Amino acid sequence: MTSPEVLTRRALNRALLDRQFLLARATVDARQAVEHLVGLQTQVPGNHYTALWTRLAGFDPDDFSRRFAAREFVRIALQRSTIHTVTAADCLVLRPFFQPATDAVFRAAFLRALGEVDHGRMTALARELVEAAPMTFADLGAALAAEAPASPPKALGQAARSWLPLVQVPPRGLWRQGGAVRHTTAEHWLGTPLTPGAPGAAPEAVVRRYLAAFGPASVKDAQNWSGLTGLRAAFTRLRDELVVFRDENGAELFDLPDAPRPGEDVPAPVRFLPEYDNVFLGHADRARVISAEAKARSWRGNHALPVWLADGFVRGTWRFDADRAGSAATLVLTPLDEPSAAERAGLEEEGAALLAFHHPEARHDLRWE
Repeated sequence: MTSPEVLTRRALNRALLDRQFLLARATVDARQAVEHLVGLQTQVPGNHYTALWTRLAGFDPDDFSRRFAAREFVRIALQRSTIHTVTAADCLVLRPFFQPATDAVFRAAFLRALGEVDHGRMTALARELVEAAPMTFADLGAALAAEAPASPPKALGQAARSWLPLVQVPPRGLWRQGGAVRHTTAEHWLGTPLTPGAPGAAPEAVVRRYLAAFGPASVKDAQNWSGLTGLRAAFTRLRDELVVFRDENGAELFDLPDAPRPGEDVPAPVRFLPEYDNVFLGHADRARVISAEAKARSWRGNHALPVWLADGFVRGTWRFDADRAGSAATLVLTPLDEPSAAERAGLEEEGAALLAFHHPEARHDLRWE
């Protein structure tokens, strides 16, 4: 038998960037992009705007915001029980698939605190409450505690996130708007029931979508991305339809036969990414895009900083400093190592575009730290 081809870290980097629309801005519509990426990780509500701007040619945030308000997209807990922006259609299909990930987080964090409570009765009551009017978890927990006084309100409010498919409703997630984190059910918001057991929710279908956006990847990578265990069986059933590689450490990697795998020497342009971007969360082994040293310097505890890529890898962090009046905005760049002259020029050019995108009416400046 022929040994599987070994893919270098740089080869895996270029494959990931290509599939994440980070080698060149794609000309697809935002809906097509969000579907291809199997959602955008957006626990920070405005991050879908930066994530799509850096990936799509001519991205229009006002158009996306209107479509978000019109319920073409929603924000809901999916992979790893973290908030993702997905299309309405994917919400209905994928929320039941990722239910075990949400259940696992709930059991670990809140089940013991909840104590003895009638889950069915509380679920029905929570649904009635949030479908009458969207609610914050604090308000929902307080309302549920009136019926279950032995359980802490916080645990009850968070339990509803596991019991029900709760979406965060606008203005949360709209362009340059904010608001309290209020929830209602996906079925109520979209006017359509969830579709558990749909063909698109089969493990094999989700694995294929994962590989299209994140491959080549291992079973462990897919399980880390999803927050689910037990995906090995789906890979085994698909094995004859996939191609197999190994990474430089010998880990077995799977991929779709016709998926793009550009050469490791393909140029990778400078790209600015929001904190918690998909590209960092799709694998157990993230060395294909961020070194251990870079991760240590771009994360503070569980809080990630916005970063930039140069030559495909995380090489620095960035932030905006803006005055309260909105008349001036500075992009502050903090390199993790010394950028080359070409990288510095690329950062300044792309940084000017990022400033213009987020602060079109302000006076712009760029500062290196």
